[in-house]
Amino acid sequence: MSSNEVHVLMDELAIRRALTRIAHEILEKNKGINGCVLVGIRTRGVFLAKRLAAKIEEIEGTPIPWGELDVTPYRDDRSGTASADGSKQLTMNPSDVSVHDKKVILFDDVLYTGRTIRAAMDALMDCGRPQMIQLAVLADRGHRELPIRPDYIGKNIPTSKTEEIVVALKETDGKDEVTIIQNRGEQA
Repeated sequence: MSSNEVHVLMDELAIRRALTRIAHEILEKNKGINGCVLVGIRTRGVFLAKRLAAKIEEIEGTPIPWGELDVTPYRDDRSGTASADGSKQLTMNPSDVSVHDKKVILFDDVLYTGRTIRAAMDALMDCGRPQMIQLAVLADRGHRELPIRPDYIGKNIPTSKTEEIVVALKETDGKDEVTIIQNRGEQA
């Protein structure tokens, strides 16, 4: 029988504080939001980017454009992602968000191997040529397989490869919470 331990690492308040801090860091690093675009990676990265956009508008008094990106066709660890004719289909919504010559702040929930971020950068390049791409993540758990490092981090969470980080958001899961699951394997 397997026994998994679950520990809450971030509750609703901690997530809200992390997003507020990231918003201020983005504004400081970019000297405001002029020329910036937020892009959330589906699924939870989209909701986090939307929340971050609202927080930045609250602070600055000016809305920041944001969009969502489906990177599934660009993943190198999933088969069957190309369309029937072999081409890749890119989904970037809303369609009026341009990344060309913009400072793109890419947002994802958990950074692990870096493969999702590499796929997102490939997808963004197919949308236009950004001036710069910055990376924001709610949780960085380490174990990178690619040389990718976030610019903005909600929480560093050192993990073992047997542990799992789970981000729950109200929009998809009914609650805001980041947990770590420690897989204990088979017990006698």
